[in-house]
Amino acid sequence: MAQVAGRNVLAIIGAGGMGLAIARRLGSGRNIFLADYSRAMLDKAEQSLRSEGHTVSSISMDVSSYDAVHKAAQAAAALGPIDAIVHTAGVAPGSSNSRQIFTIDLLGTANVIDAFLPVVSHGTSLVCIASMAGNMIPLSPELENHFATAPRGQLLQHKDIDLSGEGAAAGMAYAVAKRGNQLRVQAAAVAYGKKGARVNSVSPGVILTGLAQAQLDAPGGEGMRAMIAMSAMKRMGTPDDIANAVAFLASRESSFISGVDLLVDGGAVAGRKWPGA
Repeated sequence: MAQVAGRNVLAIIGAGGMGLAIARRLGSGRNIFLADYSRAMLDKAEQSLRSEGHTVSSISMDVSSYDAVHKAAQAAAALGPIDAIVHTAGVAPGSSNSRQIFTIDLLGTANVIDAFLPVVSHGTSLVCIASMAGNMIPLSPELENHFATAPRGQLLQHKDIDLSGEGAAAGMAYAVAKRGNQLRVQAAAVAYGKKGARVNSVSPGVILTGLAQAQLDAPGGEGMRAMIAMSAMKRMGTPDDIANAVAFLASRESSFISGVDLLVDGGAVAGRKWPGA
């Protein structure tokens, strides 16, 4: 289905289960623009959304490449004013090493924040998907400052960032990268505010997606099951749970909210912090 002139744009980076749920939640009446590394996932998502009556276009994109993200941002802006940008793309430690995690999850988020800044306008909302893992690891003030303020090209150049880790070390890298996401978003709020736009992050808990299932099935998956068991809600979340949170942050009802992280984890972090309460 061709893009419709006069409609505003919903740009979604990551065409997996979470991105698709968000597209369905926010896409009605908007031109949906999808970007993903996998052409196969894009084709599947486009077909599904078009069968439901949505207008969709897409572009293959490597989020770890600033030039590729910049090209995608320009393509999205060419379709019309951008109402919302939702960055869901990422990898997990069950299937990735530390270098991949830092490059895609951390640098990729910085690329999105920087590449879309020139094309946002008054009322645009950028929401980046982080993780509850970012709420579970203390970082030094020096490293937190680096994640928040380092130039994009130097973001992965720090003595406390180990790009060589595998296995359990990759799990630690994931938590560190996701904390970096939260900090990078917070630090970008003023720049976005100068254009009348907002930027926030959502930190999901264990959400029933293909990525989460891979983590559950990988070595160390029992840790995720334990998190669910000690959480307040005693269940996994769904992509719709995250879509609902993103919808709020993309709406006028949240117009005074920017630079924050919204934890959507069913009380998992609370249960871990206060197990005997």
